[in-house]
Amino acid sequence: MDHLIAAADDALRTLFAQPRATRVCPTLPETPDQALSTEDKALSGALMRVNHVGEVCAQALYAGQALAARQSPQPDLALARHLEAAGREETDHLAWTRQRLNDLGARPSLLNPLWYAGAFGLGWVAGQMGKAASLGFVIETERQVEAHLDGHLDRLPAGDQASRAIVAQMKDDEARHAREAQRAGGAEIPAPVKGLMRAAAKVMTTVAHRI
Repeated sequence: MDHLIAAADDALRTLFAQPRATRVCPTLPETPDQALSTEDKALSGALMRVNHVGEVCAQALYAGQALAARQSPQPDLALARHLEAAGREETDHLAWTRQRLNDLGARPSLLNPLWYAGAFGLGWVAGQMGKAASLGFVIETERQVEAHLDGHLDRLPAGDQASRAIVAQMKDDEARHAREAQRAGGAEIPAPVKGLMRAAAKVMTTVAHRI
């Protein structure tokens, strides 16, 4: 019961509280936002909304996997702590993307509770499959997110250096999380599962771009 209460608390904090980063938000020598056109601001806002949704989902995935690790017939506390530590690092991304949305005058996705619930369920299911599969799910998730962020670096307006700095740091962090999960014993997941993950991510990013 304590673990379920903690998971509910994590969900409420992610969805409704102001996230606080433990690291300073990355910056680059930037063109003032006032120099961005209305169209550029709208594009940056939409892309950063998608990235913020991705961080909401990251919190949910890690929370779901950690809960499964703690509640299994043979609890794996080391795995749970590994997942929870990764989730705390992702909180920096959550805070940075939320602040950037505010700076751009854009709003988070209206469907964040839905995204969180779906991602939590996926994380919990992945966590039921054992340590190697759970960490393998982390590896594939982070690889897909890294590729997605790389695409955003191509699409963000050239003058939006603030958003670019955030996305570049997030991309580096996701790659590191994938390497850490692999070193911790993650196994390659089946190709059909990877395809389903890509399809689900496509739906999420397409909808979150607008809503």
